[in-house]
Amino acid sequence: MPAEVIRRRLPSMYHQFKELADVDITAEAMEVGPTCHYVMGGIAVDSDTAAARGVPGLYAAGEVAGGMHGSNRLGGNSLSDLLVFGRRAGLHAAQYAAGLPAGDRTGVDDIQVDTAAAEALRPFSAEGPEPGADSAGLGDVPRPPGGRPPENPYTLHQELQQTMNDLVGIIRREGEMEQALEKLADLRVRAGRAGVEGHRQFNPGWHLALDLRNMLLVSECVARAALERTESRGGHTREDHPAMDRAWRRINLLCRLADPTGGLAAMDPARGQIDLTRDTTEPVRPDLLALFEKEELVKYLAEEELYE
Repeated sequence: MPAEVIRRRLPSMYHQFKELADVDITAEAMEVGPTCHYVMGGIAVDSDTAAARGVPGLYAAGEVAGGMHGSNRLGGNSLSDLLVFGRRAGLHAAQYAAGLPAGDRTGVDDIQVDTAAAEALRPFSAEGPEPGADSAGLGDVPRPPGGRPPENPYTLHQELQQTMNDLVGIIRREGEMEQALEKLADLRVRAGRAGVEGHRQFNPGWHLALDLRNMLLVSECVARAALERTESRGGHTREDHPAMDRAWRRINLLCRLADPTGGLAAMDPARGQIDLTRDTTEPVRPDLLALFEKEELVKYLAEEELYE
């Protein structure tokens, strides 16, 4: 491709490579690799109101929610999701808040606050708790001598990244995803011993130690759902199941915390943190289906949707 065409069509990329890497992409090869671009999943919400299922008062739209793009989303196609469902979420959230009787807002009791505070401060302890130990009070009190040493949150984060990249990445295989779940179980135990030094102010290591619990939770959801879905569809590619299966078209996989305390209680690491269930989606509305030729949809829709 001529240099002037590259500079005209890719001006930002040209300047970024030149300024940040001292690489002239009109004359030299540039290294390209995959990265996380978009999450094709999220909070399960009602399509009309954007209200989260089973969590009163929570409304979600955009990439944080299970949106309208299904198993794949091309770059630059976010606006419809954001504008349409963002508006719905805002309107219905306001209506919900305005309709609550005075004094009828969901409260949080002192025990929940104290437990959450202790859990948040736990990384400042000299040593983390043993697996299964009660977390209450461990934010300020080191474990007795003789316990295992604390884990570095940056090391745990790097291992989590490597595990998901290598075993639950672009091309997925059953055996590798099973290995990933075993590794995640080990990381969950070690993350309970994540330790940091210093103070609460401007402490990125502490922030990462807190984030690890959510990262591990989402990673397990991704790995278990990818293992369960025995087909390839959109951004989900199974080498051992390379074809798209129309029987899976109307199935969404929902993850719920297996522990009702929100992940603070002890649990069997091998069992994991989530319960995975299958949810059948609503059929495509007839007026929307009529916009397409049936032949275009044979590859995608379930049999009953095509000919009902």
